Amino acid sequence: MSKHSGFGTKRVMVEGRGTDTKSHSSLRADIIIANAPDPVFVSDLEGKILQANDAVSQLLGFRQDEVLEQSLSRFISPEETREFTAALREVVERGVMRNVVLNPRSASGEVIPTSLNASALRDPHGRAIGVIGILRDMRELDKARAYAESLIKNAPDPVFVSDLEGKILQANDAVSALLGFRPDELIEQSLSRFISPEETREFTAALRDVVERGVTRNARLNPRSASGEVIPTTLNASALRDPEGKVIGAIGIFRDMRAYEQVVRDLERSKSELQEKILDLEKFEEVVVGRELKMIALEKELETLRKEVGRLRSGRV
Repeated sequence: MSKHSGFGTKRVMVEGRGTDTKSHSSLRADIIIANAPDPVFVSDLEGKILQANDAVSQLLGFRQDEVLEQSLSRFISPEETREFTAALREVVERGVMRNVVLNPRSASGEVIPTSLNASALRDPHGRAIGVIGILRDMRELDKARAYAESLIKNAPDPVFVSDLEGKILQANDAVSALLGFRPDELIEQSLSRFISPEETREFTAALRDVVERGVTRNARLNPRSASGEVIPTTLNASALRDPEGKVIGAIGIFRDMRAYEQVVRDLERSKSELQEKILDLEKFEEVVVGRELKMIALEKELETLRKEVGRLRSGRV
């Protein structure tokens, strides 16, 4: 009888195809974990780390012997330890947990934002005995998110972020300037507060368009401002996706159409005025032409009379 260690526990090798298959499966799991590109660890149900690959050491800057047999609470805050313990209960009950936010402290003291996805580690009888966790380094994503938030905040156009129900999660100063509401009067509010029921249905349809196609363009919305003014706008929106690529909301850009519609009204008014002038000109032309025709007719009559007078005079002579 020989012993082979893995997952921080001892497994006994006995003769028999079933046990041998389980041992080979465990060995394959060890190899997969060790060579995974992402930081992968195995812990018991109390959060003690039983196994961790090199990617965990690279992420946190600790040697393997400084990580193994340590409680995860050594690397995270007390509050996050409680959240992780609750997540462990979720793993036992549901088998998996996703996108748990953890901020472990590295050997250099840097706090590293990560998200944790985990699944249950089970014994041969199917009982959960631990957790296999995968950490995702969120530093680059956080930088990208911060950059995106900066772009939204400083965009000259009114830009907002909403969930798929239309609740406003973020809005820049240009939205406040357009609608006249303070940011705290916009955030966490449904867009339906600012538009009519009919346009709310149209906006919901536009959100479906975003989910299906990734974008929606030139949706007409007429939100009511804090002063009660109805503001004509067009909305272009694109999908907001989570790290897995799932659509979780929309990034919308309003275009204030008041100036455009004023130009259209001015053009329509100018067109109407021009048409009236054309009609006046046509009437004037009719009068002038009629007068000219009458003058020509009179001239002809005068010429005829002159000829007749000349003929009569010639006859007397």
